[in-house]
Amino acid sequence: MERKLDVGGTISQAFSIYGSLAGVFIPLALALFLVVAVINGIVADGGSVLLLPVSFAVTIIVGTLYAGMVVTAVGDVQDGKREFSVNDLASSASHVILPLIGAGILAGIGIGIGILLFVIPGLILMTIWAVIAPVIVLERVGVFESFGRSRELVRDNGWRVFGVIVIVAIIVMVVRAVLGAIAVGIDDSLVARIIFDWIGSSLTAPITAIVAAVIYFHLKGVKESGVPAPAEPGPAAV
Repeated sequence: MERKLDVGGTISQAFSIYGSLAGVFIPLALALFLVVAVINGIVADGGSVLLLPVSFAVTIIVGTLYAGMVVTAVGDVQDGKREFSVNDLASSASHVILPLIGAGILAGIGIGIGILLFVIPGLILMTIWAVIAPVIVLERVGVFESFGRSRELVRDNGWRVFGVIVIVAIIVMVVRAVLGAIAVGIDDSLVARIIFDWIGSSLTAPITAIVAAVIYFHLKGVKESGVPAPAEPGPAAV
């Protein structure tokens, strides 16, 4: 296995897995992200500014929970298994739902504060905490231990993990922007915006979740190979 994360290869592999299991990933996302879409819609419709942190926190929490449900399937696909159900995905993380929620809350708070502090600290935290959900599900560590373990795995690949995060974020933003424009063109009502935001979240959530899993399996393989990668300055060094 290559010691350094392949940015393009990671994204390509993620989309390949997404395409093969979209019929399972999307329904699960639809079930989880409805509440996110409702909160986002209320905020966008002129809701209290106090709801902005709530919206961000709920998005992070649900995203972490979803990533935890997806990671086992990604590992099985890499091992050649192709048959899954929505129930398989949901039950794969049933033993760690509370730790995933707890980690999502802490990550949401930390990243949110980091974004407010001139953005860069938030981006650094997003990078070094990129694989907390896979770590919790597959290594069964506690909430606080997952943050340290994620940082350990990302170390020496910080800039590459950050590059993947940026590219995926751009893809997600483009898809969401297109759907938002369609919503406005069809019916610029709160209900329409919520529905299209729900669709957008459900279509893009698998991308970020699968990418986190692919990154995890690569970095874990590198660490277990016993061959250290050359030190790399960047987000993971913080």
